[in-house]
Amino acid sequence: MILKRVTLCLGILIAATACYNMEKPEKPHNLISKEKMVDIIIDAKLIASASTVNRKMMEDHGVNVNTYVYEKHNIDSLQFALSNSYYAFYAKDYEAIYVKVKDSLEALKVKFREEEEQLRIEKAKRKSDSLKLIFKEMDSLGLVKYQDSLKVIKKKDTLVEKLVQEVLHEKKGLIAPISDKDPQ
Repeated sequence: MILKRVTLCLGILIAATACYNMEKPEKPHNLISKEKMVDIIIDAKLIASASTVNRKMMEDHGVNVNTYVYEKHNIDSLQFALSNSYYAFYAKDYEAIYVKVKDSLEALKVKFREEEEQLRIEKAKRKSDSLKLIFKEMDSLGLVKYQDSLKVIKKKDTLVEKLVQEVLHEKKGLIAPISDKDPQ
């Protein structure tokens, strides 16, 4: 019984002293600044997320996914690994770096969503404008003019006028074909 207690206390003492002697990593002589580490990590995360989707396209444009970040920031993998290890030991510094990375990525996400929405609005506007170009107003004789991609056609037709008005007022839905001939 006493031997078990002594062994348990001795084990706890050895474990505590073994963890206590954890050495701090030496500060690398070419330590990357915190601001540059933020930029490097942002680029690394963007490349990692983009490479799964567009790896082939990036390779076609001459981007080597494995070395792009190192080349862009003019560093090597050892310098990054040593700096990353150094900052990882100091948890508060490392957390501050990753908070900036997270905030920057969130800001980029918001910016791209806004740009995507703006492109969607512009596309809808171009589509609406192109329909207005196809169906033009009546001329002085009361003929409806609408433009085909090859020629301008003039007709006096109330059905065309009605279709033009529906398109201009952006009514949604399909238009059933109308024919003068009975299908039977």
